[in-house]
Amino acid sequence: MGTGFFWDERTFWHAGGDYAFTLPLGGLVQPQAAGGLPESPETKRRLRNLIEVTGLAAELDMRTADPAKTEDLLRVHPQSYLTKFKEMSDAGGGELGYHAPFGQGGYEIAQLSAGLSIAAVNAVSSGTLDNAYALSRPPGHHCLPDLPNGFCLLANIAIAVEAAQAKGLARRVVILDWDVHHGNGSEAIYYDRDDVLTISLHQDGNYPLDTGGLSDRGRGAGVGFNLNLPLPAGSGHAAYLHAMERVVLPQIEAFDPDIIIVACGYDAACSDPLSSMLATAETFAAMTRAIKEIAAKTCEGKFVLVHEGGYSEVYVPFCGHAVLEVMADAVASAPDPMKKGFDNRQPNARIVSFQKEYINEMAESIGV
Repeated sequence: MGTGFFWDERTFWHAGGDYAFTLPLGGLVQPQAAGGLPESPETKRRLRNLIEVTGLAAELDMRTADPAKTEDLLRVHPQSYLTKFKEMSDAGGGELGYHAPFGQGGYEIAQLSAGLSIAAVNAVSSGTLDNAYALSRPPGHHCLPDLPNGFCLLANIAIAVEAAQAKGLARRVVILDWDVHHGNGSEAIYYDRDDVLTISLHQDGNYPLDTGGLSDRGRGAGVGFNLNLPLPAGSGHAAYLHAMERVVLPQIEAFDPDIIIVACGYDAACSDPLSSMLATAETFAAMTRAIKEIAAKTCEGKFVLVHEGGYSEVYVPFCGHAVLEVMADAVASAPDPMKKGFDNRQPNARIVSFQKEYINEMAESIGV
């Protein structure tokens, strides 16, 4: 069966409008030479290019997918939002929410992005593939049902989860979000439910500013099925792996899912312009290895990674390649050219000890 890689050139054509970094132009904000948002097509296109150059693409089941259907979108998003989005998209684009602009045709591209996630989850849930990676763009984990947010226009993973559940392919689902920003969209969608366990590892106080608290554990039937672990700025390889071992893996095993879906952002990496964390390509590979092992133990090895953030055009491809190598047990490799420098930036033993203790205290305070 193997590892699927779902992508489509058209998703790279999504445009973000006139921004300088994350700021709209105007006042004292001068346009950048390159222009646009940091959520550019190049991080993902360069990952796609790298797997071709190294030969990894030949070890993957390379696929595209149909756009998400309106009925798929309506399981998560109200018709009123989809109508506004479509009308503005047809009229040349604009912005309906916060830091989530789009150009003409943005609606159709977002449908395709969601469609890649649906196809990846369906293929793995049905046993057609062992595991899969969806190179979705625009991303989705910040999108609320009625409000685009943080570069995200449709809730790709939630749409895929609901589609799989509607088809009877999966009932209990884990959504693990290791993007450096809080997965507020997924949290909001599943906050009242006990059939989807949402876990977010994110930098404390990054984005959004008003979500992602440790005490936000769910509501009603969903109490205990939402878990946030806001990591302190400067957390590196050891802290992320400790968080996985101490919190994430035991929670997944206890939940006993039918499939695990990872909101796979690479913006916790050392070189990312939107974070203050110190993860490396090996960090993401090691976390993927851990998910692969717990999936084998709990859900017949079924797991899917859906690409979210990550804004270093140079480094994201190496992080993604390292992850795919693990997923596919690949022969092809792309040695991390920044390993020596990034390893040298890792916190010293004293800081690592504090970070682990801090993670333990957070876990104990919420009873996990």
